[in-house]
Amino acid sequence: MRVGVHGKEISTKKMPIVERVLELIHESQAQPVLSEALGLQCKKEGIKSKFDTFKPGDNLRDLTFMLSLGGDGTLLETVNYVGQFMVPVLGINLGRLGFLATINQEEITLAIQKLFEGAYQIDERAMLRLETNRDLFGQTNFALNDLTIMKKDSAAMITVHAYIDGAFLNSYWADGLIVSTPTGSTGYNLSCGGPLVFPRSGSFVLTPVSPHNLTTRPIIVPDQSIIKLEVEGRSKQYLITLDSRVATGDLNLEITIMKENFKARLIQLEGQHYFKTLRQKLNWGFDIRN
Repeated sequence: MRVGVHGKEISTKKMPIVERVLELIHESQAQPVLSEALGLQCKKEGIKSKFDTFKPGDNLRDLTFMLSLGGDGTLLETVNYVGQFMVPVLGINLGRLGFLATINQEEITLAIQKLFEGAYQIDERAMLRLETNRDLFGQTNFALNDLTIMKKDSAAMITVHAYIDGAFLNSYWADGLIVSTPTGSTGYNLSCGGPLVFPRSGSFVLTPVSPHNLTTRPIIVPDQSIIKLEVEGRSKQYLITLDSRVATGDLNLEITIMKENFKARLIQLEGQHYFKTLRQKLNWGFDIRN
């Protein structure tokens, strides 16, 4: 059995956690396979545990599951690595908030034991796919959280014309526009006033960023929809992102967004639930008046 592990820019004081994870994998008679950058960091920090490494673009089909060590951003990178291979991913939170990376540092030993005992379920999350008339993201033209269109400088707004299944929806005069999956609804979408959406809702959310027209509000559409965006602005360029990956678009770029054919498979251990995560991370049910 081969188990992938990805982490990025892990501080020296948290490297013992990585070492402990590798020990637990070996104790379970499995072989750890680390992302190249994490492997180099482990060697630099003097970690003696044996492991193989992988690079972006490698075929990871033979991995039983993948461990993400960090925050939500690290987990999004991990999903980017496994992509269409749909390797199940468990997020171990070494950061702060963590809507996706839900396992705390104190729970690592028990969580990995449960993982190897099979005491978990797979939570399949829909992703979106970007298609353009110019290659921007290569083979990683998908996102678990969101796609954003953002102005590139502070000089002026951009105008984003949105079409749903060929029907004109709206022209957004704004700093940008977010197209979010239900998973991404707890991210940038939420901070811009968008709604929380249950992961299995089968929908996309379009949320404007700092719209000029204050009557413009987020809208939820079915994830079977084909979304097309056209961008206008004084500036000839703008930013387009897929999760944490960024590219530059121009006014001639044709943008089409749809549901991806494959899904992200997140590992949900016994006792975990999306509603429980919301209560913990958003402090629902707690009296904060004291």
